[in-house]
This record gives sequence, C-alpha cells and structure tokens, in this order.
Amino acid sequence: MKILIIRLSSIGDIVLTTPVIRCIKQQIKGAEVHFLTKASFESVLRSNPYIDQLHLFKGDLNATTRELKAEHFDYVIDLHKNLRTLRMKMRLGVKSSSFDKLNIEKWLLVNFKVNKMPAVHIVDRYLAAAAPLGVQNDGKGLDYFLEKEHDLSGLLPPSHQKYTGFVIGGQHATKRLPQEKIIAACKLVNAPIVLLGGKEDAARAEEICRGTGEYVFNGCGKFNLDQSAFLVKMADTIVTHDTGLMHIAAAFNKRIVSIWGNTVPEFGMYPYKADHQKIIEVKGLPCRPCSKIGYPECPQKHFRCMYDTDLDQLKDFI
Repeated sequence: MKILIIRLSSIGDIVLTTPVIRCIKQQIKGAEVHFLTKASFESVLRSNPYIDQLHLFKGDLNATTRELKAEHFDYVIDLHKNLRTLRMKMRLGVKSSSFDKLNIEKWLLVNFKVNKMPAVHIVDRYLAAAAPLGVQNDGKGLDYFLEKEHDLSGLLPPSHQKYTGFVIGGQHATKRLPQEKIIAACKLVNAPIVLLGGKEDAARAEEICRGTGEYVFNGCGKFNLDQSAFLVKMADTIVTHDTGLMHIAAAFNKRIVSIWGNTVPEFGMYPYKADHQKIIEVKGLPCRPCSKIGYPECPQKHFRCMYDTDLDQLKDFI
C-alpha cells in the first residue's frame, strides 16, 4: 500500500507527526510511506528511516501535484488540512483522511475563554487520521533522528560539557519571556547554561550573557538544526518556550521545563510523553489565551502572562 502523509510546516508540527509515520510503516505490512513537507524543513525528516520517499514542496502547487500524481498513491493522510492541501487531495483523486483541527473549539477558547477542547494531545488527533487504515498508537512517543552523532567537545567549550539547555527563541514575541525574565531565570539555575535559538535570537542572547556571566554560553545562531537537536539530546535539562526544540526534547525524552505565555497547553501541544516535565504558566488571566499562535507584542500592553511567571519553580525542578 502506497501512502502519502502531508504536513507542510513547521519544525514542531512535523516532529509531532512522527508517531503516525512510524506506526503506519510498522503496522501496515509492506506499506510504502511517502511524506510531503516544505523544502525548508527537509532536514527535520531527512534521516527518518520510516519514510521511503520525502517530497519537497517549493511553492509551485501545480508542479508538486504532478509529481505526486505520478506516484499513484493508494491513500493520503492530510495532517496539515488547509486550502492548499485540499486542492492537492482533490487533484490526486484518491481516498484520504485528515485530522480534526478543532478550529471552533480553539476559537471559543481564544475569544470567549470557553474551554471545549478535548483532553487529547494533537499527536492522538494526528493518529486518528490514520485509524481508517487500522493504525493504532504504539505508545512509543515522538521520533527524532539525527543525521550524525556530533562531537560535543567540538561544539561547546570545556566549561559546558555538562549543561542545561535554555531555548530562548519562539516564532512570536508573546511566546517568549522578556529579556530581564530570562536573565532572572538563568540566575536561578545552578549549572552551566547553553542558550539555544536561531540567528534572529543571537543579539538577545548576547544581552542575556552580559546580564548573567560566563556560565551562560550563547549558542544562538551558531549551530544548524541537526547540531541544535544534538545539543538538546545531550543536555541534562531543557528549559524552553512553546517551540519546535521543545518537541525535539520530548522526542529524546529529556527533562523539560516548558514556559507558556499567550498560548496554553490545553491546545494539545505540550511535550508529548516526556516522563519528567514541568509546565510553568500564569493561570487565571482573563486575557489568556489571546491567540492560538501569537503576536509581535502583547495586545493588552501589559504582557502579564510572561511578566507574572513564577520562575522560582525552576529551582525545584532543575
């Protein structure tokens, strides 16, 4: 059986699809598993042994559809579910299923603070899309496959061979602690710290280092995704916002402290099957969640969901 799984973006969402990939490959005898994602996220899945062929979407819907149609798939599992993937499925003209995005429930929670979200992780909603094929959750959690095992001594200084990883990034500002709060959090951690993030986080990371000391190492923008994932794997503990590296940490079953701002774990995207995790959030704010994604700045201008965060909880976990 030739099966196409679609999830176009982003890092965290793609990592959350990995149980579907594995379960299909292992539970359907002789299954040939293909996966379609954006070209910019190729490295997330390039080393996944359960994928027989990885297809890359480069922005041309017609070209991608022609490529996919030539494969003659038996079934399509749409784990993105937007207008673009709907058009793809219509053109492919084969049996398909998709996951429940729960848009109405999210809208009610964001706009009226009425929580009708089921207590179901998004991974289990993804797996429900594969249920028509007889696929069941194997309970093994997320996968992340490194392209290679890197040399830790070649990436970090001798002072940081044993460390706590602090993922300071986040696609939206309202998902990130303010600088002064990150500095305060670092001062509570009695261990060397490696700051993780992209090039866009490097300047903020330098400011954090100036406010802390030499025990905090700025790794933002210095590593590619595979190296960053390796550093997540090798860390004693990961402190993180709601980011893609949080889900990679869950795939490695790390000790995780996740800090939540304008989004909430009730959306179903907290660390999946991480045996040792601590969720830090400000409960009871009448404005939270203000979005299912995030904003460049707090719509209410006070940013209490992050400024009121009780960081002393870090001391009890790390």
